[in-house]
Amino acid sequence: MSANVPLVEIRNVKKSYQRGDYIIPVLQDITFDIGDGQFVALMGPSGSGKSTLLNLIAGIDRVDSGTIRVGKTDITEFSETELAKWRAEHVGFIFQFYNLIPVLTAYENVKLPLHVTKLPRKFWHEHAEMALRMVGLSHRMDHYPHQLSGGEQQRVAIARALVTDPTLLVADEPTGDLDRKSAEEILQLMEHLNSKSGLTIIMVTHDPRAAERAQVIRHLEKGVLSHAVPQDPV
Repeated sequence: MSANVPLVEIRNVKKSYQRGDYIIPVLQDITFDIGDGQFVALMGPSGSGKSTLLNLIAGIDRVDSGTIRVGKTDITEFSETELAKWRAEHVGFIFQFYNLIPVLTAYENVKLPLHVTKLPRKFWHEHAEMALRMVGLSHRMDHYPHQLSGGEQQRVAIARALVTDPTLLVADEPTGDLDRKSAEEILQLMEHLNSKSGLTIIMVTHDPRAAERAQVIRHLEKGVLSHAVPQDPV
């Protein structure tokens, strides 16, 4: 499908948090679309609301008002149970610190999300092995996290995010804990997943070099979204 066709439609979204007696506004009347197959980077200073926005799109958090539609489905209308089910089926998560379970092998970590999907158990091995092959780590599937480099651990985390064949891949500072070489490899992998597989990716980053890999950069400043900055094709 074309990136001109919206996959994510965000309309008039507001979000705030309560700290004691104070209400702290985080996002103010956010409205924009993310095209199907688009790679979008969200940038902004700490406290600008970019991770909050990512979490709302991914169904981890809930809006105060406004709507978020993913594939024409209004996820803001879901109950907590429905939202958890939707996340398991439609969203792949990549975190800054990998969040791998140390007592599980790479293969076992990647297979873990399949426990909460409808995929029959007999297909789990095939899907986990394929996901590891996609990130170039099929030869490391029996290794534990402590036996892998930081870059390899993040690749395992990406394979874990891909194993359910998600609609969206959301990444919160995916290169923030990596050296430059490893970060470059992860960004190249994400670019490849976007360009070759047509996967829609939304990435929060502080790093301008990482953001340059996206097709569109959106800036948040004090909860307000700037105009889109399209990237020139390489």
